[in-house]
Amino acid sequence: MSMLYLTPSIRLRRTPFSNRVDSAGAKAYTIYNHMRLASYYETPEEDYRHLKTAVQVWDVSCERQVEIKGPDALRLVQMTTPRDMSRMQDDQCYYVPMVDSAGKMMNDPVAVRLGQDRYWLSLADSDMLLYCKGLAAGSGLDVEVFEPDVSPLAIQGPKADELVCRVFGEEIIRTGFFRHKTINFQGQDMIIARSGWSHQGGFELYLDGSGYGEAVWDALFEAGKDLDVRAGCPNLIERIEAGLLSFGSDITMDHTPFEAGLGKYCHLDSATGFLGRKALLDLQEPAKQIRALALAGPAVPAINHPWPLHDSTGNIAGCISSSTWSPDFDTNVTIAMVKREHWGGGTVLTAKVPDGDRSAIVRDKFWI
Repeated sequence: MSMLYLTPSIRLRRTPFSNRVDSAGAKAYTIYNHMRLASYYETPEEDYRHLKTAVQVWDVSCERQVEIKGPDALRLVQMTTPRDMSRMQDDQCYYVPMVDSAGKMMNDPVAVRLGQDRYWLSLADSDMLLYCKGLAAGSGLDVEVFEPDVSPLAIQGPKADELVCRVFGEEIIRTGFFRHKTINFQGQDMIIARSGWSHQGGFELYLDGSGYGEAVWDALFEAGKDLDVRAGCPNLIERIEAGLLSFGSDITMDHTPFEAGLGKYCHLDSATGFLGRKALLDLQEPAKQIRALALAGPAVPAINHPWPLHDSTGNIAGCISSSTWSPDFDTNVTIAMVKREHWGGGTVLTAKVPDGDRSAIVRDKFWI
């Protein structure tokens, strides 16, 4: 991978971990939520193998938080999502599709409940702070909406539990999936959750206060020397194998939650206070939906625009949004939006890949 240089600007925000990220050998950067996100690996395959066998620390500060605090906090959060938030507990995290009044996806954050009147929305790449502020102001809600100085740091991989135990204590590794606990680091309380954008298991530490970033980073790397801890980032191959969808790529603002395969998070009977309810009631039977595909042939080229899918008669059957070679499954693992008449498992389609047509087989489920 060639080095990508970014023109310096204070508009491109550094993170609490940026000095350590740079010294760890970052190879390239992209911009996500107006902040830098680094890549390290020489090849995606090298990073993939390490993630599946050891432990990595990811600077994912770009997952910015929208904090919603006040007597009407729950009401505002519920306005944005068809998932019923009323039974969420103070130590829970929820994956929440956020929709507009037309039922179209706006974001798919992890919501973190910190108390009856306090929530964080840990965002995918889009500007939701102003959206939530607008809803609060337009509805006259008694809430504060702001971005706190909170920066997630992911600890992912099969040795993540051992590393977290060494640094933060045995009690933390007993945290249930999508639950969180409070740790104290150098006198500062912080939230740590069993979550993360990989299928390998691990945690996300919500660093509370930028000044603690380098000390937390150093503590993890010192404790993890014999675990082969490395700096890393979300891995394209592993996340496609697991069916972890990328907002802005696999899911866009043109899609509904039902098209994105997120119908289980749409509680249209009980979550009655969200803006898109009337629209989604009429959109529950989508004409297209996310599916996993296996593409034949050697490793596909990098995808930077959707690749069309055709049926046996040459008609459009859908489009591919993510695809890459999987060493473990010996095929090109792929995510696509496929029309209803073609989305059944075993259906054979033709993918219009830039280097030539490929056979594409629709799968019943993702690989892991």
